[in-house]
Amino acid sequence: MSSKVNLLGMTRPQMEDFFESIGEKRFRAHQVMKWIHFFGADDFEAMTNLGKALRAKLSETAEIRGPKVALEHFSNDGTRKWVVELDQGNKVETVFIPDGKRGTLCVSSQVGCALDCSFCSTGKQGFHRDLTVAEIIGQMWIAQRSFGAPDNRGIRNITNVVMMGMGEPLLNFENVISAMELMKDDLGYGVAKKRLTLSTSGVVPKMYELYDRIDVALAVSLHAPNDALRDVLVPVNKKYPLSELMAACREYVDKFPDTRRVTMEYVLIDGVNDKYEHAEQLIELLQNVPSKINLIPFNPFPNSGYKRPNGMRIKAFQDRLMKAGFVTTIRTTRGDDIDAACGQLVGKVQDRTRRSAQWQAKVAAKGKKIPVQQTGS
Repeated sequence: MSSKVNLLGMTRPQMEDFFESIGEKRFRAHQVMKWIHFFGADDFEAMTNLGKALRAKLSETAEIRGPKVALEHFSNDGTRKWVVELDQGNKVETVFIPDGKRGTLCVSSQVGCALDCSFCSTGKQGFHRDLTVAEIIGQMWIAQRSFGAPDNRGIRNITNVVMMGMGEPLLNFENVISAMELMKDDLGYGVAKKRLTLSTSGVVPKMYELYDRIDVALAVSLHAPNDALRDVLVPVNKKYPLSELMAACREYVDKFPDTRRVTMEYVLIDGVNDKYEHAEQLIELLQNVPSKINLIPFNPFPNSGYKRPNGMRIKAFQDRLMKAGFVTTIRTTRGDDIDAACGQLVGKVQDRTRRSAQWQAKVAAKGKKIPVQQTGS
């Protein structure tokens, strides 16, 4: 392990303090941040506006060390996926999704996931640890470098970032906050607050803490309109039920003066949460929560026991929500050919829990046939 200070994960105040600690002016931090985040530099000798003596000093005491890219896949539809290698053989995944002038980067926050949503393949791998700030922001650094150094900072390949990859961001709170501060910083990546989204499964106490610390867009992994079903699909609901989650969502909308809506992520699973009654319950649940709804057709993975609804059923669900006045979109599946779709990020996790082993045992015991959860008529 290197004894040098890694500058990649430092926020602006931390970088300024570092330069002051080595007897340099604080404005040097601004110059170095631009080299790291604007131009993807990892060599101090490339920083031509720094004096030779300062470059030598930095080379002795510091480094710019991003995560190692184990694999890079480019999809036929323009989606890009990186498998990032960490310590002890752990790996996480990062995905870039192009859509016209918008380019969205989906960033991971944990090795595996501490939660265990039943329809998500990431959770089946268990959990190892939280990612550091350098490992989180390093995913963005890697993605931006893949497009080459920008000639014009007005043109960005990455316009939006979602903390929606592997892991529950609010369970790695401090590191995620620092990484998002770097993403927003004009000396970092300059992502506008409305284009930087944190997605949570509903860790309610941390949601309130989030609102006091940083102004970003909020998405909630909802997936069910009632507690009984959500307890099965998103088990954290047993600790923080829908009444508490909706109150936290209303607080977010009230906290900020501009027009805010919470994005409700809803994975549609055939015969499980896609019926007319579920649409009606969802309409009732969100009556007093300014929100837009993002419907995500389930992305199958081996032995999940769940299926994707057919197109007519998906469209009928959307139509009912739109008729009730909700802005409702259907997420276009991207990156299927490189397993980069929502719920398919798996990486490689040295599981510290027993969840992965339990999942494998369950699959083996049922002869790789796990019954689909059915609810309602």
